[in-house]
Amino acid sequence: MDQGVVAVTARSAPGRLLAVLAAFDHTHPALSLTDISRRAGLTLTTAHRLVSALTEWGALERDPSGVYHVGLRLWEVAALAPRGLALRQVALPFLEDLYEATHENVQLAVRDGSEVVYTEWLSGRSAVGVHIRVGARWPLHVTGVGLALLAHSDFALQEDYCAGPLASYTAHTITDPARLRRVLAEVRRAGVAVSSRQVTDDALSVAAPVRGPGGAVAAAVSVVVPHADAQVPVLAPAVRLAARGISRALGWQPDGRPG
Repeated sequence: MDQGVVAVTARSAPGRLLAVLAAFDHTHPALSLTDISRRAGLTLTTAHRLVSALTEWGALERDPSGVYHVGLRLWEVAALAPRGLALRQVALPFLEDLYEATHENVQLAVRDGSEVVYTEWLSGRSAVGVHIRVGARWPLHVTGVGLALLAHSDFALQEDYCAGPLASYTAHTITDPARLRRVLAEVRRAGVAVSSRQVTDDALSVAAPVRGPGGAVAAAVSVVVPHADAQVPVLAPAVRLAARGISRALGWQPDGRPG
């Protein structure tokens, strides 16, 4: 999902600083000064000045070879995000229980705009391979957690999403807006989302929404299994139980609706 370079629309000082940080991603975790300059769309002189300031503050670190990496100071600040480390700490015991019950890949994710962002991932010892890591982003419609989050988003957001281009990764990826709307309605009815072979041809995920104190969906939890021997009727109750446990730990009070 790399775009090659970072699009910079803001020429303000904050915009240039953010462009330097945005030059780093999961496919580009280590960059030279020249790389940062190119990907951020900045002159080498400007990039050098900004990189020096960020390195002095601790947002970036420079290794002995002169290559830059994201610094621990950013991790320290990011850990304060309520939908990041704080959510993970509340959810982890329930994710571990779900892993012990299935020994498959277990994931926790939140919505960020039109994408799902993974905040935790427990890898099964002999589970199906997945293209997921903590911090990874995928379009909402192609994953179980994404479908669970999209189905419980504002109706206007759902309509905007369905009207937009729907990226395709396999022959099974949902690309028809009408079909996506039907899938979202079924997710709301069943209380779980099933994403079958949408990202890879061998994986199926079952996901359920996690609710916050007011009842709004704050995250989603899922288990990913090989498609060939997936048993959705068996997995769905376990995933739903984990989601309800996390929801209660976050302060949600059940009122009889599917959780």
